[in-house]
Amino acid sequence: MRSMWKGSVSFGLVTIPINLYAATENKNVTLRQVHESDGGRIQYKRFCSIEGVEVPYAEIAKGYELDDGEMVVITDADLEGLPLSSSNVIDVLEFVPLEAIDPLHYDRHYYLEPQKSALKPYVLLRDALHKSQNVAIAKVALRQRESLALLRVHADVMVMTTMLWPDEVRTPDFGFLNEDAPQVRSQELAMAGSLIDSLTEPVFEPDKYTDSYREALESVIEAKVAGQDTTKPVKKTAKSDVVDLMAALEASVSEAKKARKPAARKTPAKKTPAKPTAAKSTTTRSRRSPKSA
Repeated sequence: MRSMWKGSVSFGLVTIPINLYAATENKNVTLRQVHESDGGRIQYKRFCSIEGVEVPYAEIAKGYELDDGEMVVITDADLEGLPLSSSNVIDVLEFVPLEAIDPLHYDRHYYLEPQKSALKPYVLLRDALHKSQNVAIAKVALRQRESLALLRVHADVMVMTTMLWPDEVRTPDFGFLNEDAPQVRSQELAMAGSLIDSLTEPVFEPDKYTDSYREALESVIEAKVAGQDTTKPVKKTAKSDVVDLMAALEASVSEAKKARKPAARKTPAKKTPAKPTAAKSTTTRSRRSPKSA
């Protein structure tokens, strides 16, 4: 695993330097959008909706859209002035029982690895947490965003779980909650309890469950690869760019020539007095004809 963040756990007067790792990963099969006929990847460009031009990444800022459509542009200078806890410290605030936190507040999970100089204080906090059967509530700033977090022990490693703020958890508001609850008979409740008992296991064993859809999709992909049912998109090379440029130049020259032709036809029309000369030459030819005869 590659460390994604380096900082420290601040526990009273104790500071524990740590490395942070993502504890989970997405195993979904990544499918890209492609052109069905030739397998070419579909690309998206950043265009300004007002100017209609592509915008380089360096010119892209953050913006907050108001209800009336007006946009508040937020610059890096604006963000630098905001109060934010240190981006390198996991600040422990208090300790509470794990059961006191609803899992609905959980967001993402990270492993905490001690740096070489902090192994003893790391083990001390880990063992103290495990013995107390509590979790630590902390504040941390990741990716320019401050979050609540909890620290707990899993498989002899401290794990940090970022949490949602209270106003980020929605309150259920459904019509049936405001209506009179239907009457449930004791026999029905006993039958439902029996069903739960019949499906109850002493421990949760996640390894016995698999992602059948992902496995089936992987099998489809493997079968297509084995049968050579693949498409190799044609790469656009620099040479093809030159050819396109030459074709564009040739087309431009051709259009320029076409634009000149009407002007060239108008020039002889102005020389109408030259017609008698042509008649004179005809007379000369007719006079020479008897001599030649």
